Amino acid sequence: MPGKTVGGGLGNLPPENRSFIGREIELARLVRELGDPAGSRTLTLVGVGGVGKTRLALHAAARARAAYPDGVWLVELSALHTAGLVPLAVMEALRLADQTTDSATAAVAAWARDKRLLLILDSCEFLPDDCAALAADLTAAAPGLRVLTTSRARPALPGERLLTVDPLPVSDPEDEKQADADTLFAERARSVVPGFELGPATRRQVAAVCRGLDGIPLAIELAAARLSELTLDELHTRLGARASGTDRNPAPGSRTARLDLLTSDTDEGQPRHRALRTTIGWSHELCAPLERLLWARLSVFAGGFRRDAATWVCSGGPLPADRVAGLLDRLAARSIVRHDGTARARYRMLDTVREYGADWLRELGEEQAVRDRHRDHYRRQARQAWAEWNTGRQAGWSAWVLTEHANLRAAMDYALDGPDRGPALEMAGDIGFLWRHCDHLRDAQHCLDRLLAEEQPPGEARTRALWVRGAVAIMQGDLRTAADHAVLCADSAREDEDPVAQAAAEYLRGTQLLLSGHLAEAVDVLAAPPRLPVRDDGFGAVQFQTTLTLAMAHQLRGENDTARALAVEVRTDCAERDEHWSGSVAEYLIAQDDLARGDARAAARNARTAIAKQAPMRNIVAAAATLDLLAAALAAAGEPRRAARLLGIGSRIWELTGGDRLNSPDLIAARRTNELHIRNGIGDEVYARAYAEGRAMSYEEGLAYAASDG
Repeated sequence: MPGKTVGGGLGNLPPENRSFIGREIELARLVRELGDPAGSRTLTLVGVGGVGKTRLALHAAARARAAYPDGVWLVELSALHTAGLVPLAVMEALRLADQTTDSATAAVAAWARDKRLLLILDSCEFLPDDCAALAADLTAAAPGLRVLTTSRARPALPGERLLTVDPLPVSDPEDEKQADADTLFAERARSVVPGFELGPATRRQVAAVCRGLDGIPLAIELAAARLSELTLDELHTRLGARASGTDRNPAPGSRTARLDLLTSDTDEGQPRHRALRTTIGWSHELCAPLERLLWARLSVFAGGFRRDAATWVCSGGPLPADRVAGLLDRLAARSIVRHDGTARARYRMLDTVREYGADWLRELGEEQAVRDRHRDHYRRQARQAWAEWNTGRQAGWSAWVLTEHANLRAAMDYALDGPDRGPALEMAGDIGFLWRHCDHLRDAQHCLDRLLAEEQPPGEARTRALWVRGAVAIMQGDLRTAADHAVLCADSAREDEDPVAQAAAEYLRGTQLLLSGHLAEAVDVLAAPPRLPVRDDGFGAVQFQTTLTLAMAHQLRGENDTARALAVEVRTDCAERDEHWSGSVAEYLIAQDDLARGDARAAARNARTAIAKQAPMRNIVAAAATLDLLAAALAAAGEPRRAARLLGIGSRIWELTGGDRLNSPDLIAARRTNELHIRNGIGDEVYARAYAEGRAMSYEEGLAYAASDG
């Protein structure tokens, strides 16, 4: 959700669940650079894989957060391998609502133009040219925006300040002072050997191990994790044998040539690259055969994954489904995968470890088969989400879409690149529908435009894809495209002989007419389809949306009793289903009518209910509009300070849409009238203070405050 708060500041920095060790000099230098308003607009941390660039960047950014009132935002790029997607990844990290057909770069630049924020582009080595181009465009358009990148190779950003991240220093055998590498080893060792200490008997061996690993933090952590199975002496001996080549990987083939991405582009990086590769390979050797197989298969996931997904995608052949959970725990104990520690644990691999597994998967000849399984898992899940969208499971599916976005995109792209268009067509409709309702409009547009550029076979999958493309166009304000797809969808639905799908096509046509100002025609079109039993699936949700759009048309025509009756009907049906998306819109329309009738308390109550329903979803425009309505209701009910805070909350959320209240003259005028009324009641100084308090809240904090009575 937009504006996630971590440690009291806006942004999306993940919480640190491991202690940060060493690097006092580099950290102080980076914090000083980030906090200096006159410093370089672009900074790059460069170093070999596993050296700790990301951790240093995040730790420094957290310390410098106060310099960026509009947030510190992390953009993870390691899952992207297709040119052109970096601006979209930035837009998604910022949680910008996507309401135009402008380029993603233009949308981000327009939003950031008057803001002070830090953007962290992590793992730029995969798409360096795209990162450099984006950094140039954004820093030119937004004077208060600074870009911090991490990369194994220099991305050549315009005017960048380059900071090299070296391995951790290792203790000198002749010096009693403990170095950072040794401290890191001991810290990680304690997680598997409670009470582990660096004493006279262990100090030299730990230093030798860390020296053999060239002080690379990831290599040290992987080695320390092995103390659950080996003594320190055995660890030292095995690492020495592995490095000297006397203990070789028994698996077929050589992976060395295809692991060059683990290093930087400098000669200096090559020995350190070999040290990391040696340690990862050695960790791989010490895994049991089924652990190695799971490691390889897990490499197909983008971002992260849960146990159920790992079981479905990775089981098969010699790896039974009932063994996956236990093997996953063993890989986590060895630091091959990491989990977030929650009850519904989510796992992820570091890039270097995943790349090793992906290379191993290719050697096993299983890459296509496992990627097919990955595609089919998310295809199956998306189909279930579509089938249950208009039920009490809607909020859970919305959370799933947001969490699994990287995997959904990877599965969709794989399907689009494959020779079999059947899965791609089915997935584009299902996943596109979910993206449309979760503010990932550009992803939906991208996959649907690729797919629909080709002739597609008739059937419900084509009808669904055509509907989603039209619905995306409506939310982007592209009414011509919406009208064209309304016709295509209607023709396809008639071929399917599906009356609910035919009614869904009329929703596209009626909404396009409404937004074009043809209210009478919109009412005729939206009221024409027969009333049918409401379905549980996505088109069932469109049945509710059609009725609500009809209510809006009546409301705009001044037919308030009819509009209210339709909204109450939808509210009742949605409450019975525990549906949130349409239910919140119904509450909003009813609250609007309450306020128009002079019942400010009822308007506030219904607006709060709408916001409570919106909180677990991702409908930013609806949330922003409802905050304005609630502010007006509270001002009328005699709570002007709270209303001023709500206007502050709403102003920040409206900014995420890329425009002021959808650039609607009516909405802008209503907001200005409300502000003037509140200022006259409490004075400019009190208003400004309350408004600023609201703007300082994150998205989650703001909606929680709005939904509460206190």
